Order: sequence, then C-alpha cells, then structure tokens
Amino acid sequence: MSLALVQSRALLGLEAARVTVEVHLANGLPSFTLVGLADVEVKEARERVRSAIQNAGLEFPSNKRITVNLAPADLPKDSGRFDLPIALGILAGSGQIEAERLAGHEFAGELSLSGHLRPVRGALAMALALHGAGVATRLVLPADSAREAALVPGADIYAADHLLDVVRQFMPAGAAALVEGDGSGWARVVADPVADGAGAGSDDLPDLADVKGHAGARRALEIAAAGGHSLLMVGPPGSGKSMLAHRFAGLLPPMEVQEALENAAVASLGGRFAIERWLRRPTIAPHHTSSAVALVGGGSPPRPGEISLAHHGVLFLDEFPEFSRSALEALREPLETGTITIARAARRSEFPARFQLIAAMNPCPCGYLGSAVKTCRCTPEQVARYQGKLSGPLLDRIDLQIEVPAVSARELLEAPAGESTGAIRARAGAARDLALARQGKTNQALQGAEIDRHAGLDAAAQAFLQTAAAKLGWSARGTHRALKVARTIADLAGAEAVQVVHVGEAVQYRRALQSAA
Repeated sequence: MSLALVQSRALLGLEAARVTVEVHLANGLPSFTLVGLADVEVKEARERVRSAIQNAGLEFPSNKRITVNLAPADLPKDSGRFDLPIALGILAGSGQIEAERLAGHEFAGELSLSGHLRPVRGALAMALALHGAGVATRLVLPADSAREAALVPGADIYAADHLLDVVRQFMPAGAAALVEGDGSGWARVVADPVADGAGAGSDDLPDLADVKGHAGARRALEIAAAGGHSLLMVGPPGSGKSMLAHRFAGLLPPMEVQEALENAAVASLGGRFAIERWLRRPTIAPHHTSSAVALVGGGSPPRPGEISLAHHGVLFLDEFPEFSRSALEALREPLETGTITIARAARRSEFPARFQLIAAMNPCPCGYLGSAVKTCRCTPEQVARYQGKLSGPLLDRIDLQIEVPAVSARELLEAPAGESTGAIRARAGAARDLALARQGKTNQALQGAEIDRHAGLDAAAQAFLQTAAAKLGWSARGTHRALKVARTIADLAGAEAVQVVHVGEAVQYRRALQSAA
C-alpha cells in the first residue's frame, strides 16, 4: 500500500484541532515533499524522520517520491509534534507496519536522530481538549509527555521511549520479534490526579507567621482570600510588601482537580508544566519590564501570557507603576471577565485568566512619601506623575487598596511571630464556603442583579455607603466593589446582613493612594 493516513493534533490556543497526516509513496525522481501550511520546525522533520528511521534499523524508502500532506491545508502547524506520525506514515506506506492497525490511535512526538522520542509542548492541553470534546482515542506520546497527559481523568494514554517501541505495536504478527529491544519502552500510563498531588498542600508554602507587625495588611490579605478580591499595597521600600504577597497563595483553598487541569493546560502550552507543581496554586511574578504581549499573551500563533499562567492562582506585580502603560491597561478586561481574547488577522484565541491580582508599589519615586523614618524628596508634581501612571479605570478594578507602613527595628527584633497561615486560611475558607453556599460563587464574582440580591445591606449601612460614595467621588463600579468587599467582611464575621461596621471597614480599603497623595 503506497498511501497511509495517521492521525495527530495541532494546538491552536487551548483547542486541539485534528490533523490527518497523509503519506503517499510513488515511483519517480526520489524526493521528500512536505505540504500543509507547515512552519519551519515542521518542515525540518524531513531530516529528523529520515535519520531516525535509518538509525532505528528500519528501511527508509529512498528510491521513492514521498509526499506528506498535513490536512487541513489552511490550519497552521508548528513544533516537532508531527515527527512521529510522519515516520509512522512512511513506514505504513512502505508496508513495514500495518496501516489499518493505526486506526483509533493519535500520535504526537518529536524524534531525535537516533529514533528516541522527545517530549512535546502542550500534551496535557491536547488531552484536556479531547476530554472536553468527548473524543475517545488512544494517545501515543513520548514518556514525559504521557505522564503529563495522563492527569486528565479518563484519558487513554500510551507512553513510548523510542520509535521502535511504537513500530513494534503495529507490525504484522510475528514480525515484531525481528525488531531490536524487548518492548519495555511501551506502556499504558494511568495517573491518579488526586494522589499525584497529595503532597502539594499549602503547609509547605512560606508562612505568614514570619511577618511581624502589619496587622492591617494581614487583615486585608484575609479578606482578599475569603472573597477572591484583588489587592494593591502601597508602602516604602523594605516595608514587607513582597514578603506578604509571596505568602498570599497559602491562604487560598486547596486546588480542585478541574482547576489544576485548567492551569496545567496553559502551563503545558508554554512548556512550563512540572509535575512537582501539580495541585499547587501558582504565584506568577513577572518583572516590571515585561511587555504587554508577555503579560497578556500574543504572537502568531497566539500563546498565553503571564496572566493565563496565573489562572486560578496569584499574579503578583511588584513595582506596579513601573510596568508599561499598555501592559497595565491590558489587565482591565481580564480583571472583569476572567478571560483574555487575542485576535490576529488569521486567528483568534481565547485563554483563561481568572487570577487574583496582588500589586505592590511605592507611594512616590523616592519611596518615602509619608514616612516617619526618612524625608521624601519628591515634588508634588513628581508624586502626581508617578501615581498618575495608574489610570482611574484600572484602580477602579482593584478592590482593596491599603498602606503598608515600615516596621520599626524594635518591633522587627522583639515582636513575637504573627498568626500562622493555617489559622487565617481556616477563617478565610469558612467565609468563602458561606458565600459559595449562598450564591454559588465568590463575592468578587458577583455581577449586576446578583449584587443587589446577595449583598443584604441593612438601611443604616445603605445610607452610610451612599454618603461615602458621594464624598469620595466613587464610580458605580467602585461603589459595587466596595459593596462586595463589605459582603466578604460580613461573611468573615458570620453576619447575615451587611452592617455599617462592615461598610465602614470596606471604605477604608479604597483610600490608600488618596491618603498618600
């Protein structure tokens, strides 16, 4: 048989589009032609596949005209994932393996020149997309990629170390004995997503007990964890903002398997997934020189950015005003919707981006505005210009904005350890469970009529909030944000209705930059 069909997948964002690798062997001038909108690394498969087949002791049909088509022709293909299906198509077309036995299998893997299989980017994303679409197929992957893809519940995953391990499974009866090796490189991979993450709890994360003082900041972190709120910390250099931020993930509830799969699928697309971090809420902290594309994603084909890598985790932006204006403004839509849509002329991809934003900044360029220790040397114009890098619409979307004052040397050396992460996490978790039981989502996620239905303001609290919003010049969004924070504070107190004391505390958490200025 001179025509063989092998199934594979191309990744476009988090979608796994089906690709049929068509291989035709014909008489004529010997050549190896690869078509089907293939990127450079895919076209280079010609040399990798030729060497891998020959070095594996198999026969490469050098006297044939080989045409490989990656269908559909208008779908972009990149990476070395098509090496394995192309090699199998050539072997099936030349009669060395049985083409009909390839049905029901899909293949992805990069080949080394010796025939060993190298892991491919996006294996877990591919398995998750197939699972979500209800596609029943056997996925054959390199061993490292197979362990990653097998975390998807119900996935039928097979791992192979070498091209010969795969070839042996599809050779005619009795012919497999003629192939070198004992077949130990081939195995079905079955993973237990819960057991694999059993040691990934929050107890081995940095503990808030290390932070001395900062009772107000610790309270704000507790509220943010309980309600899913974003947080901006304003304070002088060395006051402990970064230390607090890096301990915030430990206050969040344990990751569910579905949340872990969604986060790991994005990390897998960028080749950044590691099994050791399975079921751990990530803290992504990009440098302030990161571009807008690095932060929210982009490129052609579109790739996920840092905000998508922080999906169901924490995005920590230190030196907040030092990020480029375009990068900061690009955060506005994801903070509202939890997704980011990247549109290009030919393709459009949507990535998840439901993260909790923790940002930190100095109150002025020198960092000591309002400090009792050092004198600020910035002019009012410099302070206004520095704080003006953060637009009103962006600040409107940050629920909690607090000051983090410097800790004195005496308090730092003599104060006892603060309350542990575990105790705060228990309180925040109880308040979050209360909100989920009442409305099915966190308080931060409430929208429109849901806010009126579940906020539960009593008459005095409503009057107080109206007065505060009018005097402070809040927008409708700012007022709703403060109301959702007040609802979280009430949940932490176990109160059924939001009272004046809860609204009063929520109001104080939206005045950090105003008081600093």
